Amino acid sequence: MSALEKLGLAALHRIDPETGHGLALRALKAGLGPKGGPVTSARLASRVAGLDLPNPVGLAAGFDKNAVALDALAKTGFGFVEVGAATPRPQEGNPRPRLWRLKADRAAINRFGFNNDGMEPIAARLAHRPTGILGLNLGANKDSADRAADFATVLTRCGPHLDFATVNVSSPNTERLRDLQGRAALAALLAGVMEANAGLARPLPVFLKIAPDLSEAEIEDVARVAEETGVSAIVATNTTLSREGLTDRQKDNMGGLSGQPLFERSTRVLARLSSLTALPLIGVGGVGSAEQAYAKIRAGASAVQLYTALVYGGVSLAGEIARGLDRLLERDGFANVAQAVGTGRVDWL
Repeated sequence: MSALEKLGLAALHRIDPETGHGLALRALKAGLGPKGGPVTSARLASRVAGLDLPNPVGLAAGFDKNAVALDALAKTGFGFVEVGAATPRPQEGNPRPRLWRLKADRAAINRFGFNNDGMEPIAARLAHRPTGILGLNLGANKDSADRAADFATVLTRCGPHLDFATVNVSSPNTERLRDLQGRAALAALLAGVMEANAGLARPLPVFLKIAPDLSEAEIEDVARVAEETGVSAIVATNTTLSREGLTDRQKDNMGGLSGQPLFERSTRVLARLSSLTALPLIGVGGVGSAEQAYAKIRAGASAVQLYTALVYGGVSLAGEIARGLDRLLERDGFANVAQAVGTGRVDWL
């Protein structure tokens, strides 16, 4: 991290987290972020769910909800970027405050509630996107009469401008949204999404993002439904409702917990999925170092995503993790990251 980035992070941490996040996006757009483009090498380059990634370190949804910093994000070290979540209609989300930094735990709690500009302005920005692998997190309006149909609606509108789309039924901040992870409801929802995807001139890889708080039986159901409906990959995992092991005074705020405390829980869900399905997996939750990215990959992830770690490590962290991962792969004799996938899964089961 540069001295300028350290100063910027220190300043942002002195103000309200949501305001600070908005300022960070503006700083990126102003050209104050990394400019080297995706980090890559023969070891890091891989093909995941039909996507050719320069490296397997991606930006998770939520950082750029409204796709306002696409040009700047394309210049960072990330191998792929996911924006959103986007809903059919604009949505204010839950009342503020709705984001808290847990500095003692290197974590965050949010209860945003899918606040976004809606699919129309987001689609207009996506239409002028830069090169690179870009995906969109699909969401549903809180007051929708048919939430399941909302996902297909957003895909139909925004799909022509994307490389992949992620169905997000795992946010804890929209009431009863996680109920859509049940076997019957999930199968019906995904059937609608896949029908919409088939109607695109260029059908996309569709990912499914799940919660880390599922039971063993629910994880098995997710794996089976994902396979049966033709999903291209599973993203494991979203934020957790658990507060186990937290020490920060902000720990009792309601919402989804992300960051370091989620690492073990999400990696165990990832490893279990890896033992149940051959579908590619995207490991998310607590990734803040090259070693943690490598652990996710060895547990069964073909790629990883991060977001909360940027609050503490800055946007340059993406390139640092990718370069560190390259060194770890070389150390262990892997010619390519794909060779390392799942080699340590047994340690997490």
